[in-house]
Amino acid sequence: MNVEMNEQIKVKPTGYLLFKRIADIVLTILASPFIILLVAIFAVIVKIDSKGPAFYTQMRIGKNQKEFRIYKLRSMRIDAESDTGAVWAEKDDPRVTKVGRFIRKVRIDELPQFLNVLIGDMSIIGPRPERADLTWQFEKEIPGFVNRLSVRPGITGWAQVNGGYDISPAEKLEFDNIYISNLSLKQDLIIACKTVGVIFTGQAAR
Repeated sequence: MNVEMNEQIKVKPTGYLLFKRIADIVLTILASPFIILLVAIFAVIVKIDSKGPAFYTQMRIGKNQKEFRIYKLRSMRIDAESDTGAVWAEKDDPRVTKVGRFIRKVRIDELPQFLNVLIGDMSIIGPRPERADLTWQFEKEIPGFVNRLSVRPGITGWAQVNGGYDISPAEKLEFDNIYISNLSLKQDLIIACKTVGVIFTGQAAR
């Protein structure tokens, strides 16, 4: 990896960003019947498996430090952070339910975020958005962490297909800096292919 973690990454204006936004909208609309069906099926399974709502919403920080509400299928217990507050995900996270572990492994928990893509808060591919408290905490500990906010956050990304849920914030920033500095259709297609591999093999996901 040849991009320094604290290096300021600037996104050059490019026609690809417009193409990427149009592609996000078109692909989301085309895939919406399949997405809605899967979300409906697993929402019922999540509801049956553990106490609490099927869906989970949370405020996250997106492009240009804009806060927005993200949507997910619930994969953790409803009291997951009642004693600890916001904490970083870890390998074999004890807060994750049995069904939650499966839907996280195959990324089904992320499907409701296609609504965020249509709204414009997210892209299909990009750095994962974090909570405000964790974002500002990591920025103090790792100068340059907010560099990740120079593009729309994504449902999947370079850090997710190479590292998974439980890589460190510093590792995530390094992966995301590489993604942003090499923003291109080729790179997005590689991430899309790797994401399919993660879904079917469970590698790089916990």
